[in-house]
Amino acid sequence: MPKTLKDMKVVFMGTPEFSVPILEKLNELTDVVLVVSQPDKEVGRKRILTPSPVKAKALELGLEVYTPNKIKQEYEYVLNQHPDVIITAAYGQIVPKQMIDYPSYGCINVHGSILPKYRGASPIQSAIMNGDETTGITLMYMEETMDTGAIIQAKEIAIEENDTYGTLNMKLSELAVSILEKELPKILEGENFDIPQRDEDATYCTKISREDERLDFNDTAKHLHDKVRALNPSPLANIMINGEEWKVLETKIGESSKGEIGLISEVNKDSFGINTSDNVLLITKVKRPGKNEMLVKDLFNGYNKDSLLNIKVGD
Repeated sequence: MPKTLKDMKVVFMGTPEFSVPILEKLNELTDVVLVVSQPDKEVGRKRILTPSPVKAKALELGLEVYTPNKIKQEYEYVLNQHPDVIITAAYGQIVPKQMIDYPSYGCINVHGSILPKYRGASPIQSAIMNGDETTGITLMYMEETMDTGAIIQAKEIAIEENDTYGTLNMKLSELAVSILEKELPKILEGENFDIPQRDEDATYCTKISREDERLDFNDTAKHLHDKVRALNPSPLANIMINGEEWKVLETKIGESSKGEIGLISEVNKDSFGINTSDNVLLITKVKRPGKNEMLVKDLFNGYNKDSLLNIKVGD
C-alpha cells in the first residue's frame, strides 16, 4: 500500500481540454503510471490525424499513453499496471466493471455538475442551456451505472451571464484540480466522505446531437441565447440562411418580436435580428461556410446586409 501520495500508482483516463489541468496536477502529486485517452481523430477539412488534448499533454510530460478503441474489451493492459486508484475525467467511454472493481482505493470520477443533477454526457452544456445560475464539480466513486456512485466531495460555483461552454469548462476544470488536491490525501488515509446519492433527485442529460445544434425560433429568445452560449466554442449552434449553414457564436436579446417567427426582422450595424416566440434574437457573431468566425459588424463590411432583411431562416 502506498505510504505517501507520490507512492500512489494512478491510472488517469481523460480526453478533452477540461481534463488536461487535472492530469497535470495528478502528475505533480502522484505516480501516474498510465494515461488512457480516446484514439486520435481526423480533424479539419484536411482530415489530419490529431491526438486528444490529454494524449498530447501526457506525451509532453513523458507519460505512457494507451488509446484503446473499446475499453470494455481492451481493459487488461490497464489492470496490468496495478493501479492503486483509477481517476477519470471526461474520458468518453463506459468503464467496465472489471476496472471499477480492481483498484484498492477505488475508481473515482470527476463530474461536471452537482450530482445527482445532470447525470450523463453533457452536464456543463446542459446547465448553461437550461439557464441555471450555479453548477459545480462532484468527485465520486464509480459504479456500473452512470454517475450514480457515492459522493466524495462537491463544490459549487456561479454561472456568469457571459459564460460560454468554453469559459465555464475551464473554470470547472480549475475547481476540480483544487478539490483533488484537498481530497486525495484524505482518500489515501481513508478519511474522505462517502455519501450515497439520492436517486429520486436525479436528472439526466445526453450527448449533444447534430439536431441539438440547430436553433428553433419557435423557442424563446432567452433559451436560444443560452443555447448559443452552451454550444460555444464547440460544436456551435447554427441557422440556415439561403441554403447556407451559418454557425452562431454570440447573440443578444432584443425587443419584442412583431412578426413571423424565424423571420429576419431587423438589420443593424453590428447585428441582425430574428423573430422568436417572444423577443428578437440579435445575432452578433457568426461563422459562414469556409470562412473564419467574425463579428457581424465586420461581416457587413463586405456583405450586403440589406439583403438579409425579411429572409425566413429555416431548413
